[in-house]
Amino acid sequence: MAVWLILCAAILLVAYLLGSIPTGYTAARVLKGIDIREHGSGSTGATNVLRTLGKGPGFFVLVIDTLKGILAIALVRWSFNFAASQNLIPADVNPTNWLAWMVAFAGIFAILGHSKSIWLGFTGGKSVATSLGVLLAMSWQVAVSTAAVFGLVLAISRIVSLSSIAGAIAVSLLMLVFGQPLPYLLFAIAAGVYVIMRHRSNIQRLLAGKEPKIGQKIPTTEESVEP
Repeated sequence: MAVWLILCAAILLVAYLLGSIPTGYTAARVLKGIDIREHGSGSTGATNVLRTLGKGPGFFVLVIDTLKGILAIALVRWSFNFAASQNLIPADVNPTNWLAWMVAFAGIFAILGHSKSIWLGFTGGKSVATSLGVLLAMSWQVAVSTAAVFGLVLAISRIVSLSSIAGAIAVSLLMLVFGQPLPYLLFAIAAGVYVIMRHRSNIQRLLAGKEPKIGQKIPTTEESVEP
């Protein structure tokens, strides 16, 4: 059992480190020699990169940040298959139930890594893109439906933060609609609440009618609408 617990702990650590990869920060350093945290909203997310560096870098960061979430879940499943092939799973462990819980926890750790990167003094983005990657690997139906909610709200409001919050609220309901296991539902609730908390300043601006829409610049380095 000790070896099994060490393996599970290592999986979660790697999931966090995957999430911590500072994609937006690195892109800004390489392309313009700047610290992205000192420009725009101050976030390392794809939206701030889009505003600061342009569409190409913004799209690149969005894709990589999404892949971080996908890889974190893929790591869990690969590790479980490897452990099963090497007879490392204890006899009293139910692999199916344990796998579902580990997927949920690895997702949380990847999201925390993105927003609290160890390489950036525990700063980062809003975790929306990485959350999407986790959802894609966890349940593509839920991921696509959540993305549809995001896209619909974005098309109507043209406000990224409002769309992200709408997706964060919808994801838990969609887990129920598609009959996902309890660990996935609890992940959706926890991740949704966390994403909303990361948008506290956005909510304040929304209530004040001052939240920027797509295409508008943010002159300060306050927190904003990045995934």
